[in-house]
Amino acid sequence: MTSEQQLYEIFRQSAKQPGDWAPALHALFAPQAVINVVHPFNAMSRDAYLETFLGGLNESFLGLSRRDDIVMSGCFEEHSWISVTGYYAGRFDAPWLGLKPTQELAYLRYGEFYRFDQSQVVEAYVFLDLPELMMATHQWPIATGPGLSRGYTGLIQGPASQDGLIWDRDTSRGDDSSQRVTEMLRALNTPDEAWRPFWHQDMMWYGPGAFGSFKGIEAFRSFQVPFESQFEGWSGGAAGNGLTSHFARFGHGDYVCSGGWP
Repeated sequence: MTSEQQLYEIFRQSAKQPGDWAPALHALFAPQAVINVVHPFNAMSRDAYLETFLGGLNESFLGLSRRDDIVMSGCFEEHSWISVTGYYAGRFDAPWLGLKPTQELAYLRYGEFYRFDQSQVVEAYVFLDLPELMMATHQWPIATGPGLSRGYTGLIQGPASQDGLIWDRDTSRGDDSSQRVTEMLRALNTPDEAWRPFWHQDMMWYGPGAFGSFKGIEAFRSFQVPFESQFEGWSGGAAGNGLTSHFARFGHGDYVCSGGWP
C-alpha cells in the first residue's frame, strides 16, 4: 500500500463501527483541506466537516457506521486520488436536515473523491443520495421521475464480483477501463444512441434516488434518453465535450470513477 492508501484504510476500519472517528480523520485530512459536500453543506473546512457534518450524522443516526463497497486509487492530471462509495447506516433517531426521524434503520449512500498532496487529503468531494433517504422515509415530495417510470429506489448491494476493495494498482487495465468509459460518455445524448454498443443487453444501472435503478438496456434507455433531452449541451463531462467538465476520472482494474462538481 502507498502511504495515502494506508491512511485511508485506517479511517475505513475505524468507521466500520460506531465511535470516535476524529483521530483517523485528522490523520487523513490536511488541516487546510477543502471538503465539498453536496448542498446544504457545500464547502467545509476539516473541523466543520467533522463537527457539523459527521457530528450531525452521529447525533441523528444512532450507532452510525459506514461500509465501503468500492475503494479505488489512481491518478488524474498528475494528482493522486482515492475514490470510494458505500453506505452510512444507523437508526434514524433525531431530525436531520429537516427530515423527520423514523426510529428505524436507515441507509445513506455516499460517493467520495479525495485528492492527496504530501500524503494527506487537501481536496475532497462528497456526494450524498439525500433523495434516496427522503424516499425511504416517505418524505420525498415529487410524484414523477425523469424517465418513463420511476425505477427501483433502495439499498444497492456491493459488486457481485466482491472485488471492490482494490489496493493493488493495475495501471494498464485501469487506463483501458477509463478510456472505455470516456468513449461511452462522449456517445451520450446522440441522435443515433451511439452509447448502446458500450453496454451489455442485460446491464444493471444503479441510479440515485428519484432517478431509479433499472435492469436491461431498454429500461435504461427509458430513463436516460428523456432525461438527457431536457438539457442543451448535455454531455458526460469528457474534456472538450459539451458544457460540463469533471474534476477527476481514472480507472483501477475493471472499475472507473468519474466526478463533476457544479
